[in-house]
Amino acid sequence: MSFKYDNKYAIEVNNLVKTYKDSIRALDGLSFSIKPGIIYGLLGPNGAGKSTTVKILTTLSRPNSGEAKVLGIDVISEPGKVRSVIGCVSQKSGICFESTGRENLILQGQLQGMGGKQLNDRVDELINIFKLNEAANRSTMTYSGGMLRKLDIAMGIIHNPQMLFLDEPTTGLDPEARGALWDIITDLSKMEKVTILLTSHYLDEIDRLADCLAIIDEGKVVVEGSPKQLKEELEGDIIKVELQKDYFSKKSQMINILQEQQGVKKVEVKGRKVQLQVGNGSTILPNILQLIQSLSVEVLSVEVIPPSLDVVYFKYTGKNIEN
Repeated sequence: MSFKYDNKYAIEVNNLVKTYKDSIRALDGLSFSIKPGIIYGLLGPNGAGKSTTVKILTTLSRPNSGEAKVLGIDVISEPGKVRSVIGCVSQKSGICFESTGRENLILQGQLQGMGGKQLNDRVDELINIFKLNEAANRSTMTYSGGMLRKLDIAMGIIHNPQMLFLDEPTTGLDPEARGALWDIITDLSKMEKVTILLTSHYLDEIDRLADCLAIIDEGKVVVEGSPKQLKEELEGDIIKVELQKDYFSKKSQMINILQEQQGVKKVEVKGRKVQLQVGNGSTILPNILQLIQSLSVEVLSVEVIPPSLDVVYFKYTGKNIEN
């Protein structure tokens, strides 16, 4: 469906608040905006407010306060108009398992007001795009998890929406199926010229797919930017060194020597593991090892970790996303 809007942003969210029973505040002043034509990632652990955000933007839930627009349309005052121009793939599948893949696509198209040659051509196109040719006329009960998610997404874009919501699209898939779906999502953004809002708690997924991302914690955006930009702001690498058990008598001396080393920004010690934040890990590593060994402390293992989204996440939330 072609729909023209004059707004600078495909999505505008301003100070959304959503409270559930027992005073559980899922969103606590959430604000962000999305430019047209990009893949935008919402990153956060389960319970951070990602799915609540998607439900509000797709008109399946109403906020207690705040504003939100999709393609310039107010989601609260004009929900029907919003639903006509978006596609949504939720965590729960919308597939009818008693039907074939082709029948599911046809039914979804009919629900969107499509029919005749237009619908049949679109179904054939999506079956080719998602590489479901051999399975299209089989019952979806025979589909693998990866095939089902492909069909879910195909159903979500049957009507050529300009805005697509993907809520945790690869949860539960094996690595091969996840990789295949990543390729499809990337291609969709370009071929279908659709803006995509992707929620995920997988750091590698957001890093691979998102042009821009927002980290959500306790219902608020704590930082926003491109994966590249946020990683570059870390200004350096992490060096992790595991030491022998009997180094503890030299712990204070070692920390002092390492902290005085040029290029070392921070030193943390937990048990036998020493973690250093440094400017350039590969350059400074030989000096670090030499200093440790000069104290007659044995190094059991060493790892240089370049800037990554898990470090970004920890920096802005103070916790690991798995927790």
